[in-house]
Amino acid sequence: MNAVLAAVVVMLALSLLRTPVVVALVLGALTAGLLAGMGLEQTMDAFTGGIGGGAEVALSYAMLGGFAVAIAQSGLPHAMADLVQRKLGSGEGQASKMVKYSLILVLVAVAISSQNLIPIHIAFIPLLVPPLLMVMGKMQLDRRLIACVLTFGLVTPYMFLPVGFGGIFLNNILLKNVADNGLVTEGVNVMAAMWIPAAGMLVGLLLALFNYRKPRRYDMERLQAAERVEVNYSTARLVAVVVAMLAAFGVQLWTGSMVLGALSGYMICTLTGIIRWKQADGVLIDGMKMMAMIGFIMITAAGFAEVMRQTGEISTLVNSTADLIGDNKGLAALLMLMVGLLVTLGIGSSFSTIPIIAAIYVPLALSLGFSPLAIVALVGTAGALGDAGSPASDSTLGPTAGLNVDGQHHHIWDTVVPTFLHYNLPLLVAGWVAAMIL
Repeated sequence: MNAVLAAVVVMLALSLLRTPVVVALVLGALTAGLLAGMGLEQTMDAFTGGIGGGAEVALSYAMLGGFAVAIAQSGLPHAMADLVQRKLGSGEGQASKMVKYSLILVLVAVAISSQNLIPIHIAFIPLLVPPLLMVMGKMQLDRRLIACVLTFGLVTPYMFLPVGFGGIFLNNILLKNVADNGLVTEGVNVMAAMWIPAAGMLVGLLLALFNYRKPRRYDMERLQAAERVEVNYSTARLVAVVVAMLAAFGVQLWTGSMVLGALSGYMICTLTGIIRWKQADGVLIDGMKMMAMIGFIMITAAGFAEVMRQTGEISTLVNSTADLIGDNKGLAALLMLMVGLLVTLGIGSSFSTIPIIAAIYVPLALSLGFSPLAIVALVGTAGALGDAGSPASDSTLGPTAGLNVDGQHHHIWDTVVPTFLHYNLPLLVAGWVAAMIL
């Protein structure tokens, strides 16, 4: 069996069985290395060599966790919840629906902006989402829906809009790699190539809105215990924490560092008295504990991806697919998308998948007579498949980091499985349609 395929299957199967994701990633990496003949020592060397790639993001999330606890100390979550309660009154009719869909619309807009307009990526989630959990709890809003909403905003914009991270993915990675492998891209409109796959993501979002529309109860006492805050709040404290959040985003945009952004926001909370100086150390430690699971998954996922690369069997998997195709264009498109899905599920990054698959897929697609637009759509979709739905992707780890601060949102069953079902399956169909009709 192909080592990469076996590693992804082992990792996904163990994760679905509620094995801790870190353990599933380590065992998956060992499976890949041993099946590829690397031996235990070489496998672990590759694994430990790769974990450094996730260290910066893990540290960033630890700092953001401290800042998130500081935001809770300000009383902002309770202020927002009280505001919503006044808007809702005692009824659950039109007012409740209006608040619910307004909240969803705001989260979609912010998530999209984080990719294209204000490229802060997932840094906004631990700061914006935890304060909204009180609001969601009072509305009995299913957090699986919010996970799908956030993932839509994190993935779809870079697939379709060539601005911010979308500019990097579409122009610097997708078009560059297909051109380097023999496709003439002059005159190719990347948005025209990717609009059908993006439409598939939109269909997935609409399905999620329908499937998770029923109320879901959460333990509010458990949420309040996780926040460890007094209910009392003042206008001055709320203004100070909003200034701290704006400063955190501004510093990150200016320096390009999530660590410095979180640190600046945390220090403003300390200097303005939101956090008492004697409690500053404890607040930071509480935040790090809150984000510890996400940080360790990110670090472990980087090691897992490095082992997969060093096995040398990703290209073998892609080549084996090419051998099965023959001259059947429909089968070719389907198998190429499926392999892209498997590779991205393992690596956790569509940005890293494109260079791997483009080297084989572009010559193969040219030989089968696919048009330039179809090839761009095929390679772009094959790379993006799996980003939503991978246990190791920041597009799923980010939402979990914000939604699981009280331990009531499971990473696999409440984020990964819903996003996989609602986005990867429609995207697979949309990518195949795009490859066949463009």
